[in-house]
Parts: sequence; structure tokens; C-alpha cells
Amino acid sequence: MNSSDTDLATSPAIATWYGGPGGPPITGGACGFGDAVVRAPFSSMIAAGGISLWKSGRGCGACYQVSCTANPACSGRPVTVVITDQCPGGPCDSDPVHFDLSGAAFGAMAKPGQADALRNAGSIHIQYARVPCSYPGFRITFKVDSGSNPFFFAVLPEFVDGDGEISAVDLQHGGSWSPMQISFGAVWKLNSGTPLPGPFSIRLTSGVSRKTVVATNVIPVGWRPGATYTSNVNF
Repeated sequence: MNSSDTDLATSPAIATWYGGPGGPPITGGACGFGDAVVRAPFSSMIAAGGISLWKSGRGCGACYQVSCTANPACSGRPVTVVITDQCPGGPCDSDPVHFDLSGAAFGAMAKPGQADALRNAGSIHIQYARVPCSYPGFRITFKVDSGSNPFFFAVLPEFVDGDGEISAVDLQHGGSWSPMQISFGAVWKLNSGTPLPGPFSIRLTSGVSRKTVVATNVIPVGWRPGATYTSNVNF
């Protein structure tokens, strides 16, 4: 996950960290990304968002640069993270902006050799800025939820460039488009009164710019619950 923006206007926030020092819990969190959060391109550089970042799940996939200077161990160097989880309750709800970073992301804000010292601070003041997501070499992939069946289709779009977060998903089958609804986090669902054998296309609308992209026939005939299908498009 790359971002070249280094002179961005930033805003203040509070950061804590969770999971192990080297990364997040492999459960992946409330957005539904699962163990993908520990693999490239996420590579454990993720965050659970407080209420203003989580946005009732609509904030899943958004990318931010975070940095710190308020602790002697801080490097001041910006680190890019993606929202993959919810930070519920307590300061995550009461702070205007709260990032609960993975241990890896929190430590990445430190000077060389000072990651443990920074993590030992527990909670620190940081600066943050929204940045476009960029996953070089990756196209949008669609992970079919394991609970899907011929009459119920749920899917998780992954590695979404640009806004990262998605505001609408539509599925084309039988020549017509049907709007999908949020199932949870970044997972979208469609309850159909008729079988959905495939193939079908999926249209994504980005959360901020409202740009659209269509992954034509990305879900094949004979699709399987739990399978992942890669498109040839991205924002």
C-alpha cells in the first residue's frame, strides 16, 4: 500500500494500538477482510476506526496517513494505514477522531529501534490526513462470503484504489442491475427470489468521489462460496 503524499494538511487525533507488537489479530476485524489483513498489500498496516472513522461500516477500506511528534520515540514520518476494523466504546466513541492501530502500524511511526518504546506509551496524540488508497499491481478482487447460496449472494470487494470505501454496489444478472445492501462492514449482499447461477457483473460506486467502475462478468458460472475472483479493473 503506497502513498506519496508527504506535505498534506493534517488534523489532530488520538492513537492507541491493539493485537501483538508485530501486527493485528488475524481475525481481521469487523470489516470482514479476515486474515487478508496480515498479507500484502495490507501487510498488517491497518487500523480500527473510532466512531467518526468507522461510519457504521462505511469507512471500511479508507486510507489515512498518520504520524506523531508528541513522544520522544516518534519519528514524525507518515505511515499509511487502512481502516479494516471498528474500535467500539470508550475513547473510540468519545474522542473526536480515534485510531486504534495495529501494533505494527503504531510501531512504524517510531524512530529506528524505538518501536517498543513508542508502543509502551499506549495512547498518543497524532496527526492524520485522508489519502487515496493505492495498491500497485493489484486489481479489485471479490471474495464471495462463505454463507452465500444460489438465492443469496454476499461479497467483499478488496484492494479498492482511490477512496477505498464504497458507497454502493450493484449486481447485474439476467440483463438488469440490482442494488445490493450492506451485510456487515465491507460485505455486501443480495437476497434474490430466483437462482443466481452467474456469470454476473458488479458495479462499485466510491464513497467520496462517487466514481463508478464495472467489473464485467467477474463472477463466473458455477461460482463457489468462499472463492475469490479477481477483476481487471480498479479506480
